[in-house]
Amino acid sequence: MLRILINLYACCPGMGSEQGMGWNWILAIAKHSECYVITEGEYRPEIEAWMNCTENAELASRIRFYYNEVTPEIRRRCWNQGDWRFYFSYRKWQQKTAEIARRIISEQHAKGQDIDLIHQLNMIGFREPGYLAGVSKCCEIPLVWGPIGGMKLFPMSYANGAKIKLFYIVKNVVNRLQMVFYPRVRRTLYHASVLISSIPASYVAIKKYYGRESALIPETGFYACDMDNHVTSPSRFKGDVLNVIWVGKFSYRKRLDIALNAMICADNPHIRLRIYGTGNDRQVAETKEFLKVHGLSGTVEMMGHVRAKDVHEAMLESDVFMFTSVDEDTSTVVLEAICAGLPVVCFDTCGMASVVDEHVGVKIPLTSPKQSAMHFAEELNRMYRDRSLLAGYSQNCKKKAVELSWERKSEQILSLYKDALDNTGH
Repeated sequence: MLRILINLYACCPGMGSEQGMGWNWILAIAKHSECYVITEGEYRPEIEAWMNCTENAELASRIRFYYNEVTPEIRRRCWNQGDWRFYFSYRKWQQKTAEIARRIISEQHAKGQDIDLIHQLNMIGFREPGYLAGVSKCCEIPLVWGPIGGMKLFPMSYANGAKIKLFYIVKNVVNRLQMVFYPRVRRTLYHASVLISSIPASYVAIKKYYGRESALIPETGFYACDMDNHVTSPSRFKGDVLNVIWVGKFSYRKRLDIALNAMICADNPHIRLRIYGTGNDRQVAETKEFLKVHGLSGTVEMMGHVRAKDVHEAMLESDVFMFTSVDEDTSTVVLEAICAGLPVVCFDTCGMASVVDEHVGVKIPLTSPKQSAMHFAEELNRMYRDRSLLAGYSQNCKKKAVELSWERKSEQILSLYKDALDNTGH
């Protein structure tokens, strides 16, 4: 059994987002390897509760956590998206993590239980690769980096207004410069024995700027056993109304406005949209006013923020999942829709481009907000008219669920670890 030293800033059982993604990668790796995990201590109580649970004993015996804690203020900055001050603290955290990694390697060597591989796992953003490349080189232990996300540019045709355009112009320029010229990013991309891309854009960027191949594995997943047996029941998709669901925060990149304009363009009283999620007071008020002004109050319903369990139940009762984000890595909610056997209509970009194919839904090309609204509307009307399309998509979700499952990822990770060892002659 391999011994893997893992740098994992965020992980927590039972959560979504980066924390849940990190946790599930650890469980996937622990199925075939011993894990020595360096993580931040915010979720230490939840982790230790899981580790002490009897039913988790087998996997827990192969995982050991080392906590590199930060202050509550730094934690607040971490989860406040857009607070660039966090990166300065995060860099210091990575420096200390490298020191802890050296100590673990030394301790394991003294026991005659040498670390076989080092894995830089999360946060998945490319701009902070950590300092484990230096540890890898010094200790002559192969390095795996990934999943690597964030190596994408915002589609400027979807940036409306001078202020927003300026913001995304600057962001795109900074992203491109960091992708190509940031020294630690360059060193780590060249040094790592194996690279894992989370989205097609990362794969393309790594190939274009560094001439290196990378495995394309979405950072999120789900367990095949969680897929409901009744998601493709004969009675599904046969109602008089096409029930559409939209899930997410009211942030700009999610482009709820495109979904609402699609409802206007569809002009079909038999298509109903339910919105799960919320924003700040201004965003909620503006959305309600939009519905009122455009006469959508009868066909669009705002459900607000609800529990994940309720969203899942709503997916099981819906016919189509409309996902209008233009700037994501791989959204967990898209995979949740597939797990629920729910056909997806989304943009052909970011992580959705590799997760959604013609067997489980429809991808809309990036053009402009106005054209996109019309394209979404056309697909909704087509699905309303031909329910057999939905039944076919839903049936195919079963196969896609297996491809995207954590069980499958476990097999892929083990194969990549073996490649890393072979590439370095270990």
